[in-house]
Amino acid sequence: MKKLRIGLIGYGFMGRAHSNAYRKVGNFFDFEHECVLQAACARDAAKAKDFARRWGYQSVETDWRKLIARDDIDLVDICVPNNLHAEIAIAAAKAGKMILCEKPLSMNTPEGRKMVAAVERAKVPNMVWYNYRRVPAVTLAKQLIDEGRLGKIFHYRAKFLQDWTISADLPQGGAGLWRLDVKAAGSGVTGDLLAHCIDTALWLNGGIEKVNAMTETFIKQRKHTLTGKVEKVGIDDACAFLARFNNGSLATFESTRYARGHKALYTFEINGEHASIFWDLHDLHRLQYFDHRDQSLVRGWRSIHVSDGDQPYMNHWWVPGLQIGYEHSFVHQVADFIQGLETGKPAGPTFRDALETQQVCDAVLKSAKSQRWEKVARAK
Repeated sequence: MKKLRIGLIGYGFMGRAHSNAYRKVGNFFDFEHECVLQAACARDAAKAKDFARRWGYQSVETDWRKLIARDDIDLVDICVPNNLHAEIAIAAAKAGKMILCEKPLSMNTPEGRKMVAAVERAKVPNMVWYNYRRVPAVTLAKQLIDEGRLGKIFHYRAKFLQDWTISADLPQGGAGLWRLDVKAAGSGVTGDLLAHCIDTALWLNGGIEKVNAMTETFIKQRKHTLTGKVEKVGIDDACAFLARFNNGSLATFESTRYARGHKALYTFEINGEHASIFWDLHDLHRLQYFDHRDQSLVRGWRSIHVSDGDQPYMNHWWVPGLQIGYEHSFVHQVADFIQGLETGKPAGPTFRDALETQQVCDAVLKSAKSQRWEKVARAK
C-alpha cells in the first residue's frame, strides 16, 4: 500500500477527532493508501509527547516549520487557532505538502484568497474540515435535493445554539478559550458556528447573493488568560441574519453561545414546492422528510433512519438499523479525501470552496456594522 504520512499541528479537541479518523479509515474503507501517523506538533513538548503516545504518532515536533520541512511528511493537518491557518498553509503549499485545514479557512477573505492562490499555484491536494457534510443524513438530504424531489426551493433556515460562554467570569484567550479572543479567532459565533451552517447551506442550496445581519457581544470585557488584564471582547456572542440565495430562495440563520440549555443544537430545514426536509444534530442519524405528493390519507412527516446499506456511507459500517455518530463524519471526510487522490476528482470543500463560506461570513459581519443589506463578494 501507498503510505500517506500525516503531520498533525495541534493536539486539542479537533486534533483528537482527526487522529481518530486517520486511525479508523483503513478499517472500514478499502484504498490503495494507508494513513501513517508520522508526527504530532505542538509548542509544549511534554503535552505533545503524551498526545503522540496516546494516539500512536511516531515522532514529535515543537516547531511547525520543522514538521513541514520533513521529507517523511506527505500531508499537513492544521488544527490550530484561526490566526495561524494562513501562514502554515501557505508554507506547507510551498513545500509541496497536501493540506487539510480546520475551519474556517481564514481570518478574512483577503487572507483566504492568498491561501487559495498558494495551494492552486503549488497544485497540492487540499480540503477544509467542514465535517457536517459527511453525516450520512445530511449527505442523503443533498441526494434528495439533487434528484429534484423537493422541486423549487423556497426557504432555508438554520440555527446553531450553545450556552458555554454565559458566565462573565470566563476569561478569553489561551488554550481552550482562544475562540473568545478576536485576535486569534477573527470572529465569534459567525466564524465558529455559522460557518458550519453556511458551508452546509451552500453545498445543499447553492450560492448566497446578499445578507442582512445583526450581532451582539453581551459581555463587553473579560480577563485575558495570557496578559492577566481585563480587555475588551471583540468577538460576536450572537448573530442572526437574513439571506437571499442565487436561486431566489429566502433564508434565516441564527447562532449564539447564550442559549441556556443548548450545548450544540444545530438544525436546518429546507422547504420546496413538493417536499421539505429537516435535520437535527442531536438526532443526527435521522432525516425528517415530508412529501406533499404522498396520498393524502397517509401524508405526513416521516422519520428516515439512515442506517441502510444503500444510504450514503452506511455500507461501510454495521448492519441496517445500527446507527453511527459524530466521529464518523471525520472518518468519511478522510475517506473522501483519499478517494479524491486515487480517482483524480478532488472532494470538497477545497480551499476555494471554503473561501465562498468565508466571503459570506465577511458579508455578514459587514452588514452587522453597516446595518443594511450587503452583497456577498464573488470568488476570484
